[in-house]
Amino acid sequence: MAVALNPEFEYALINCGDKNFIIANELIESVKQRLNSSAEWKVLATTKGKNLENLELLHPFYERISLLVVDDYVSLEAGTGCVHNAPAHGVDDYEVCSRYGLELLSYVKGDGVYSSETPLFAGQHIFKAEAAIIEVLKEKNRLAQVSKLSHSYPCCWRHKSPTIFRATSQWFISMDKQGLRQKALESLEKVQFIPEWGRPRLTNMISSRPDWCISRQRYWGVPLCFVVNKETGELHPDILEIMDKAAAEIEKKGIEAWFDIPLSDLIADVENYEKLNDVLDVWFDSGSTHYSVIKQREALTYPADLYLEGSDQHRGWFHSSLLVGSAIDGQAPYKGLLTHGFTVDEQGRKMSKSLGNVVEPEAVIKEMGADILRLWAASVDYSGEVSLSKNILKQRADAYRRIRNTCRFLLANLHDFNPATDMVNYENLVELDRYAIATAYDLQEKIIELYKNYEFHSIYQLLFNFCSVFLGGFYLDVIKDRQYTVAKNAKARRSVQTAIFHIAEAMVRWLCPILSFTAEEIWQNLPNREEKSVFLTEFYTGLKPLENTKLSLNDWQRILELRDAVNVELEKARAENKIGSALEAKVVLKLAP
Repeated sequence: MAVALNPEFEYALINCGDKNFIIANELIESVKQRLNSSAEWKVLATTKGKNLENLELLHPFYERISLLVVDDYVSLEAGTGCVHNAPAHGVDDYEVCSRYGLELLSYVKGDGVYSSETPLFAGQHIFKAEAAIIEVLKEKNRLAQVSKLSHSYPCCWRHKSPTIFRATSQWFISMDKQGLRQKALESLEKVQFIPEWGRPRLTNMISSRPDWCISRQRYWGVPLCFVVNKETGELHPDILEIMDKAAAEIEKKGIEAWFDIPLSDLIADVENYEKLNDVLDVWFDSGSTHYSVIKQREALTYPADLYLEGSDQHRGWFHSSLLVGSAIDGQAPYKGLLTHGFTVDEQGRKMSKSLGNVVEPEAVIKEMGADILRLWAASVDYSGEVSLSKNILKQRADAYRRIRNTCRFLLANLHDFNPATDMVNYENLVELDRYAIATAYDLQEKIIELYKNYEFHSIYQLLFNFCSVFLGGFYLDVIKDRQYTVAKNAKARRSVQTAIFHIAEAMVRWLCPILSFTAEEIWQNLPNREEKSVFLTEFYTGLKPLENTKLSLNDWQRILELRDAVNVELEKARAENKIGSALEAKVVLKLAP
């Protein structure tokens, strides 16, 4: 339909015996070598490509005028600097020829065969017609040279066979005619993005995207139940009624019903109309799941609290759901979007069976239990790529044992504790026990806020430090004497049991979204359970901040600093074999003068 030149390249009109050529100046020598011509080459004139724009050309073998057009995509990498344009068979060609108002002429059918209207080559497959085309060019004296080239060519990812670029009629959802783009952009302003960098990414995609092509030519998928005029392609005037009939048949017989139902069952004037066999873009399917799931179930709320997927879904599910939701309801079908990275191995390599670095979740669960896998998932910063390997899982298993053993210690020391009769009022608790409860209270405040923002890796760090540093390294060590050396019902012992009870009640709830199985096991062994399952509870309200006490948080901080200093001295004494256990030491504290 056209020949394209680069508007800024210099082109030469060259005479070669009985032939004239137009070639980009920088490609003259390479063309001359390829033609291997003995005739003298004379440059008759030169000019920039833009000066040749809109010249009319004769088609090589059809009685038809082609147009000379200009565009920047033409390069000097190979060829002549003159590129033939078939707008029905390439994106660049389509855009250039559309700009010049040229006809979108397509002779190629869906099976790769030239249609019956194709002069000279009707009924031939495009890859098998090349020899016939070359013969016609020779007969018309329009062929300067023939050679075979090896070059890359697009192939089907599934079948590995060559593909054909072919323009076809499609169905689109307009982004701007009914204000869909603006509705979607306004909806995004109300969405919580986790992490926040997802907001500009999705916003930019919506701002710059073209109209949405929702039709596909495949043998599988959800059909577009359209009936169109054979000549004009216009929808049947009773299309909504037709779609209702089709929906009723599909509900009874399944998706294939549309392809099987006779057109006469849908309309009377079958002579002028035909059924469309195109299917919906699969992203439309996934993008409409909120309508078919959330809106159809009373127990669920709309919009969804959260959509969770990988970063590629800004172009996929997040994207299509936003457009469908905005089109139907004028809002996004979600309140929040959480984007996670992809799983790689310990060296940051993509997991691949050929590399042998794949970690199968089922194998991890079978060997270590589901909670180890859950703890790993919660411990990583999912905003980027996340590493997974057997060594990493082993580290998480060690951390899990620390958390689990801490909980076992708490439960073991509540074996004879009845909250109804043995609970000590807050005002009568030992100062250290009040401090432990206050520490748990402050930690719970942070954990609740982190859960709201889905910052699971920070929760993991706080939980692990609480178990290993505060409880294991301080509180549970200090209270052992009171637990095991005083009378069973002594206030000092019941005080520490009260604190342990409050901490356990709170901690099991912190753990249950992450270590679900372990938390349920802990819950079943807690005294005085009010609910059958920890998953039927809310965060614990029995904790209190430090108030009306002799020692403030600053005082306790100084005490802990002093304890650390004493431990340093005890270690020195142990290293010098002056003591074995710390209980063998007598510590004397002196104030600085």
